[in-house]
Amino acid sequence: MSRKPRASGVWIAAAGALGCLLCLVGFGAGILYSGFYSVAATEQHLRPTFRMLDVGLRRSVERHARGISPPPLHDAALVERGFACFRVHCEQCHGAPGTARAEFAQGLLPVPSSLSQASADWKPAELYWLTRKGIKMTGMPAWEYRLDDTSVWALVAFLQVLPGWSPQRYRVAAAASSATCEPQRQQAEPVEGSAERGRIAIQQYGCTACHRIPGVVGPESHTGPPLAAMGQRRFIAGVLPNTPTNMVRWLRSPQAIRPHTAMPDSGLTEADSRDIAAYLAQLQ
Repeated sequence: MSRKPRASGVWIAAAGALGCLLCLVGFGAGILYSGFYSVAATEQHLRPTFRMLDVGLRRSVERHARGISPPPLHDAALVERGFACFRVHCEQCHGAPGTARAEFAQGLLPVPSSLSQASADWKPAELYWLTRKGIKMTGMPAWEYRLDDTSVWALVAFLQVLPGWSPQRYRVAAAASSATCEPQRQQAEPVEGSAERGRIAIQQYGCTACHRIPGVVGPESHTGPPLAAMGQRRFIAGVLPNTPTNMVRWLRSPQAIRPHTAMPDSGLTEADSRDIAAYLAQLQ
């Protein structure tokens, strides 16, 4: 007999907590829909918002980087390659010792952090995952579609030594270094494209900026034609029979096929083109 009131109290407390949560969600949705909340990059996040996003970032990276085993990171050639990659791909947004961020990056919100303290804030495996996968809603891109795996680890290796570099050492190294960050991709035998990888590649190459593509979240763009039911169409761009081989040709060199097309050459690799072609082929 004594347990019933206690059980009822638990249900009342749970219902009250759920009601409060729903009220908070509704209040937040109302603020967003009203337009009261400013999305301007000239207005800082509220401190609780910033802290919440930071905690979420750190917990997510910690979870997803589990199981990644770093290679030896002390090789001088690897560090030098990482320095070259840093100068080409990182310095513009993050700056460097004695070097300011590029003008466009100074207006980003949140401001890209200084990578001089990255090795103190993150483990090597976490830096590797962050570099490969990027971070949503920050301007940090996913580099796995642009850098080979050796280059990503090279960047991680360089970040381990960057805290000890003075502005003078950075300038001297920049003037003396002959290393490059060119991809070291090995030629592989052609394999059948993966539709799942293609769905990710479509987003990574910015296809949704111009096209509406089923299964890929993006803006309601009308710059290019929608790609719904692409697998059923007889022709690609009105000129090529719609086959997987022709789709790869079109994706890699559209202006060689139609010189006046607005479709740009986005620098797709053969493998990424096959994956995207596989995804588009299954849109029925």
